[in-house]
Amino acid sequence: MDEQPIQLLKETRTPIAGTSKHPRRVDYEYERAGTASIFMFCEPLGGWRQVSVRNRRTKVDWAQEVEHLLRTRYRSAKKVILVSDNLNTHTRGAFYETFKPEIARSLVQRLEFCHTPKHGSWLNIAENELSSMTRQCVTGRRFATVEELRGETTAWHEHSNKRQRIVDWQFKVDDARLKLKSIYPKLEV
Repeated sequence: MDEQPIQLLKETRTPIAGTSKHPRRVDYEYERAGTASIFMFCEPLGGWRQVSVRNRRTKVDWAQEVEHLLRTRYRSAKKVILVSDNLNTHTRGAFYETFKPEIARSLVQRLEFCHTPKHGSWLNIAENELSSMTRQCVTGRRFATVEELRGETTAWHEHSNKRQRIVDWQFKVDDARLKLKSIYPKLEV
């Protein structure tokens, strides 16, 4: 999983649609409308991704997103490996801040955390998927509300899931330890 903040921008003037003689015209002026956070979850080999949009990016928001997946998509899974970066919101403690202790414990016991190296978060497939979604769906557009952004990102992940586009990751751990030895921890043998 990965996440990204997005600035919400409202048009101050209605854009003029493009014609055969003129491209679409958009005024450079805009009004700030707050921020939102995009959460990306994906299964690289399953060709599945889910994008959620929230008003904030807190420990509680993150824990609720993960809990939702554990309760729905992974309800029958005994253990889920969660690959994420080392952001301060991605902790076991987030579950205890969000849910009752017995619920938090049951969620944490089902998770195996796998954090990417400090300067190697790009090794997280979700970060690559988030980058693709941003380029294909968000960049160059203005979204005035969380609902608008949510609608477009949902359409993107539903379209991608229908195509069952998997990620064929070629970079193996042994190769990474050689080529990226500056960011991998030293192994004592």
